[in-house]
Amino acid sequence: MDYIMQLGENAKKAKAAIANAKTGDKNRILIKISENLRKNADRILAENKKDLDNARDNGISDAMSDRLRLSVGRIGAIADACLELTSLKDPAGEVLEGSVRPNGMKITKVRVPIGVIGIIYESRPNVTVDAASLCIKSGNAVILRGGKEAINSNKALMDIMRESVAECGFPMDIVQLVEDTSRESAVKMMKANGYIDVLIPRGGKGLISSVVQNATVPVIETGSGNCHIYIDEGADINMAVDITDNGKTQRPSVCNALETCLVHKAAAESFLPALKKRFESHDTNVELRGCEQTRRILGSSVKPATDEDYATEFNDYILAVKVVEDIEEAIAHISKYSTGHSECIVTEKLSSAEKFQQETDSACVYVNCSTRFTDGGEFGLGAEIGISTQRLHARGPMGLNELTTCKYLVTGNGQIRQ
Repeated sequence: MDYIMQLGENAKKAKAAIANAKTGDKNRILIKISENLRKNADRILAENKKDLDNARDNGISDAMSDRLRLSVGRIGAIADACLELTSLKDPAGEVLEGSVRPNGMKITKVRVPIGVIGIIYESRPNVTVDAASLCIKSGNAVILRGGKEAINSNKALMDIMRESVAECGFPMDIVQLVEDTSRESAVKMMKANGYIDVLIPRGGKGLISSVVQNATVPVIETGSGNCHIYIDEGADINMAVDITDNGKTQRPSVCNALETCLVHKAAAESFLPALKKRFESHDTNVELRGCEQTRRILGSSVKPATDEDYATEFNDYILAVKVVEDIEEAIAHISKYSTGHSECIVTEKLSSAEKFQQETDSACVYVNCSTRFTDGGEFGLGAEIGISTQRLHARGPMGLNELTTCKYLVTGNGQIRQ
């Protein structure tokens, strides 16, 4: 049997065990995974070093290598995320609504696991554990296919999780890793109808577009993040600088990092120099690409911005900047260029805040706080499977509830339809 089909067959056989597991048993698996991740930190870091060495040899940027890098602290945070899921409500079996029909039939709508979830993602090994643990808690089997950049890290993490699952008396195949990182394996996952119930791509624009365009399996589209911040007239400049700096420089390689800063013309003269000064205080300076007004204020060190810059998710220490006439122009710009992920306004005006949140059509719209909070953990969802930018089934950070569907339970006492 084909490799991907075999993984799918394994998952189909194993999924009933986790779908019907009690909450306590699922929590027990997550606790064991958390314990074993901590115990095996040296083993994980040794494999992660191989990936980092390969990244360096292949000329991968520092920002992108940071997505790949693990440390004792990051492993601890991944283990903590597993434990946090044990305290969250188990969605499987939750009664959503019910009714009794005039003929006496009782109808109950309940949450149930989706079944077998496939996830294709890139060079972030933490996703391997985050995704698997979310699927376990929500009662799903999962097939994970990470990028070649993280294959050694992912294999180590998956081995530890499968060992933990087996220690708890469950079939290891409720979590599986595609070790073939060729494009062919990804394409076969996209066509694995009858084996994979839903496919979730998590990564850059190219990966997501490829899955959406080629998959015959149902897809939940998670978004590349061309995220914006708009500095309104009369905004608190210190707050605006803090939020913009955090959104751009804390982790520039992630999907909720800022890529474009829009500035009201009345705020530009005070805000832009303050922002540039803040960026220059960092060890890694941020390259600014701006409109004519931005370059007039900040000088020729700012590169001219193009339409392509405004449409780009840089995943790097680069920020596109544009001075706008008013909030209407800012919203229009976001509407044209945004990927629908996360946007922010910094303002002191309630009317501007309300207008921005109402008219900006993205999954997460912020007032006076960083777009870096678009995250399942920060939203109280535990870990996340991804940030959905589509409108069907799920939108925004996808936690446990978003990994379920529903079932109608109908009970009668002999009713027949006339």
